[in-house]
Amino acid sequence: MGAKHTLSLVNGWDTIRYELLNTRICDMGLQIEGSPVEPFVQRLYRELELRKFRFRPMCYLTDSWGCPDEVPVIGIPFYLADPRLMRIEEEQTADLESDQIIMMLLRHEAGHAINYAYRLFDDRDWVEMFGRFSRPYRDHFQPNPFSRQFVRHIDHHRYGRTYAQKHPDEDFAETFAVWLTPRSGWRVTYRNWPALRKLQYVEALMKRIRKQPPLVLGGKLCTPVEQMDLMLAEHYGQRADRYRAAAQGYVDDKLREVFPAIRGRKLLPAEKLFEKYQHTLLPQIVRWSALGTEEVTTLLEKLQDRAQALGLVFHSRDQVQKVMDITALATALAMNFAYTGHLAG
Repeated sequence: MGAKHTLSLVNGWDTIRYELLNTRICDMGLQIEGSPVEPFVQRLYRELELRKFRFRPMCYLTDSWGCPDEVPVIGIPFYLADPRLMRIEEEQTADLESDQIIMMLLRHEAGHAINYAYRLFDDRDWVEMFGRFSRPYRDHFQPNPFSRQFVRHIDHHRYGRTYAQKHPDEDFAETFAVWLTPRSGWRVTYRNWPALRKLQYVEALMKRIRKQPPLVLGGKLCTPVEQMDLMLAEHYGQRADRYRAAAQGYVDDKLREVFPAIRGRKLLPAEKLFEKYQHTLLPQIVRWSALGTEEVTTLLEKLQDRAQALGLVFHSRDQVQKVMDITALATALAMNFAYTGHLAG
């Protein structure tokens, strides 16, 4: 009886998953009000209220966390508005934000929204403290994990603990988030850090502007959920496709380093190595890179496809060494993608 009941539940979820994956996201009727993510938004608003803030950034559902450029609103991933979608997200990516990470990200995005609402980045003191807002974003940069010039707020593999070093706008948002977090004890935590000066600046600045009306309220939203006309399955498929096509030339160069051109007998095709050891490589790379199974599988398939297209070979006597080499290569590519969103270094 118990076994049949369990099987029934599994089959029931399979049906629900299938129906959702074949539904357009814009047709799911998703909204923040009454959803699992609403209490987190309300908690953010209470934290701002405790700081006597007049401004409440509007939140909306979209495809990922973020604020549209210079628009004072907060974008929240749509899947956080439905427990079933949260489960699918975790199944597809092996990654779902914890309650703590959700609040960290909301505070961070609130920092961006307040920066844009009051155009703080135009202020000379802001520029002196954080740098030029117009500076280009760096997709590839070498952060200093030991630097005390920056606060450490978000602690998550997608962002890393050095995210504040990416751009002045991120530096401000991270500093604001630390300042806003209740009981963060930032005066003690950062008392011997140069970053303390930024926190003190933010505190003084917020006291000055918190009761003022914002200069900017509206703007164009980026991919609101009502305009996401892809089926849910296509949404996840597109993520893998973008990943697959990310940097073919870079991947080819790295594969040629592992499998240089050779001649002789007992040569084996390199793609067979990926095919033979994929099930061994997959859990190890997922573990060390913290990427989802789907994305790591896509990466391994890409490496296999490119090895075949390039006609790469290796000597049978070098098989053990080559397995070690492709494990290191795939792990490095996966970790770089997890940190920067790109394969290339």
